[in-house]
Amino acid sequence: MADENLKYESNLTLDEIVFEHRNKEYGAYDLRHTYPKMLTKSFLIGTAVFLVVSLSPFIYMKIQQMNEKDKTEVDAKLVEILDEQPIIEQPKEEEPPPPPPPKEEEKQEVIQNVVPEPKRAPKIETPPPPITKQLETTTGLVAQEGVKTPSYTPPPPPPSTGKSTTAEVKPVTNEVYESVDQAAEFPGTINAFRTKFQNNFDSGSLEGEGTLKTEITFVVERDGTLTQVKANGSNADFNREAEATVKGIKTKWTPAKVNGQPVRSRFRFPVTMNFQ
Repeated sequence: MADENLKYESNLTLDEIVFEHRNKEYGAYDLRHTYPKMLTKSFLIGTAVFLVVSLSPFIYMKIQQMNEKDKTEVDAKLVEILDEQPIIEQPKEEEPPPPPPPKEEEKQEVIQNVVPEPKRAPKIETPPPPITKQLETTTGLVAQEGVKTPSYTPPPPPPSTGKSTTAEVKPVTNEVYESVDQAAEFPGTINAFRTKFQNNFDSGSLEGEGTLKTEITFVVERDGTLTQVKANGSNADFNREAEATVKGIKTKWTPAKVNGQPVRSRFRFPVTMNFQ
């Protein structure tokens, strides 16, 4: 009985031994069982495809050779060429050579000899001395070295009355001037101030479209700062933002001057802006 079991087991394949007492309906058993057949089939198909691809050029050339038309041979006979008498060209008449150019006669060397026209020698005039030199000493027809004697003596100063006259200079006050000798200036002219105002103006708080106008007045202090900023326009929001924009510009002005002294002055700055 043991010999029969051994014989029975020896007839089993490796797949049957591995999948004994297991679910053979599982896909792995079928794959292992059919793998040799699939490998052999794939090898045969691959070999056939390789042979077809390798032999296709030879097959194509053989088909072209079979479809070629038969060549027709043509007998080429030589045509006898009759010896013709050569045409003898008559020699052309040679043109006579051009005559040689005429010889130019040699020119005689001549040296220009012009007698200059006599002219009267110019009169040398001595320029007059400058006025400053004439005031230092006496003038005459002939120059002569010696002691300088001034020809002009300035008049003596008027007698003193005992009272000294001095220019009246107004003291510096806190008065705000409307009219000044030299107006206040922004560094880079008023156009630079206008450009800075437009760049810093925030139109986000304004509503609507159209043209808004206002006039901003402020005082330029003696140190160049701005105070008393006030906008007078019909739109309150526009006035408020214009005042905030001017106050936000920290660049100092050059103050106005009266009698050469810096003073406080009032400045008017009209503004017109279009909103779309």
